[in-house]
Amino acid sequence: MTRSRTAVLCALLALALAATGCGIRPTGVTDGGTAPSGISNGMRVYFASDNGPRGVSRPGVTVDQLDDVFKLLAGGPTAGERANGLANLVPEDAGFHATSTRGLVTLRATGSFVASPQDQRTGQLVCTLARAEVLIHGTRPDKVQVTLVGDEGRAGPYQCQQFLQR
Repeated sequence: MTRSRTAVLCALLALALAATGCGIRPTGVTDGGTAPSGISNGMRVYFASDNGPRGVSRPGVTVDQLDDVFKLLAGGPTAGERANGLANLVPEDAGFHATSTRGLVTLRATGSFVASPQDQRTGQLVCTLARAEVLIHGTRPDKVQVTLVGDEGRAGPYQCQQFLQR
């Protein structure tokens, strides 16, 4: 056999092997379902954990006003959530009231609440109020800012991301 004929046969053999592929047959277009999104539907309540505030879904729960958040937090984590290390650090008797104007949420609290504004208790409130603001008024999550006002002054404004990126 001549060199050119050998080269041609090798090229044809390589082409035949490439054409057979790896044995996977072609398929038509398949539907993978709805793509996941970054923002969950429905209400989320944030509780303290070893790694900072962690949100849990409350399917079927609706909030009509920001003050509804305090009742949800007072209900605490479920038994299963407690078993997974979640806890509620927000006192039930703090006398909270929240208002909002175009995504700027003001949380008024009685007592010494603003003294340590970067703690998980504050993170629970900021993140839960932010989620409620998104659901009630349709504010974009990255535009919600929460300011704390207590007996000893003001703190903030804060965004939920500040507490989740620890």
